[in-house]
Amino acid sequence: MSEAIIRQNGDFLFLFEASMTNPNGDPDQENRPRMDYETSTALVSDARRKRDCRDFLKRKGYRIFVDTWAEHKVPMDRMFLEIVNEWLTDEERVAALFDEVPKLKEKWYAAFGDSSGDFRRTYTKARADSKMKKKAEFIDFNNEFLTAIIQRALVDIRLFGSAMAVEGVSRTFTGPIQITWGYSLHPVELVKSNTITSIMNEENSTFGKKHKLHYALIAHYGTMNKYSARLTAMTEKDRDLFRQALVQGMMSNQTDSKQGQTPLLYLEILYAPDFDGYLGDLRRFLRAEYNEDKPIRGLGDLVVDFSAVSEVVRTMKDKGYIERVVGWTHPVADLSSIRDFPQLEEELDLWAPVQSAAGGGR
Repeated sequence: MSEAIIRQNGDFLFLFEASMTNPNGDPDQENRPRMDYETSTALVSDARRKRDCRDFLKRKGYRIFVDTWAEHKVPMDRMFLEIVNEWLTDEERVAALFDEVPKLKEKWYAAFGDSSGDFRRTYTKARADSKMKKKAEFIDFNNEFLTAIIQRALVDIRLFGSAMAVEGVSRTFTGPIQITWGYSLHPVELVKSNTITSIMNEENSTFGKKHKLHYALIAHYGTMNKYSARLTAMTEKDRDLFRQALVQGMMSNQTDSKQGQTPLLYLEILYAPDFDGYLGDLRRFLRAEYNEDKPIRGLGDLVVDFSAVSEVVRTMKDKGYIERVVGWTHPVADLSSIRDFPQLEEELDLWAPVQSAAGGGR
């Protein structure tokens, strides 16, 4: 717990291209790409981006709370009990945690009294008591214990937070990182195809159609909040990890429907520590130009103008509101269509290998 908590708010932009792919299938539309059909704009949910990040971090050995087993989302109450039992089984680990967080030890005694070190047995017995589960002392301990676990082991809640639909837990963890739905910066076209694909299940196979877009340049906007970070203990190391997971999570998710997605750039504005605001959705400062009479089939068919972004960044810097601007661009992609990209104080290497987590934590 000695790592530095993030101390400033931030805005970020993440742009990626999707070529002959389905960046986010809509289950209500036979898994067709999500669309605003009135404007022919492709849409991508924030959940899709977070899922890529979670899956990538899980592969790297980080413990994930919002998880899936056998491709099914694990109910939150089940995951909560799994993690709590895992911690309470290790008596030395709990004793060390109590020493580190005296308030947590006080709440244990308030709820359960002296358990003689048999933490899991005491907790399981109490949870089986319908009256006990509703007591304020039990709920207070759960809230404090879950907070301690999040801060030490659950990287996805440190980043994205979670509303806790768990009996005996009343605290909600607002994620320091919030990501908007992404949208294409131009109209898109669906591939006119009736290609049939075989969908293999455990016991049989069915047939369905492949739905893809010809091309889309899609932008997500997001924020990082220093105050929310204090509760989940999101550190500067966590911020670095998120940036890499955002890019590498997409690269490693090479399923049939996701092939053709390429992260292109990441831009982040880090505000002065005493500045509490944001510029807001940076996409409103972007201008995408294209020939309306010509189909868009690649980045070369567009010009994406960042000059308004660069101008507002300069203005905010002159006022002392921005500490620095950092970013990353795809090292080998042809980005000549990107104009007036803001000057960076630090160029990030988001392709750098992410080390596996030691012991499933930080």
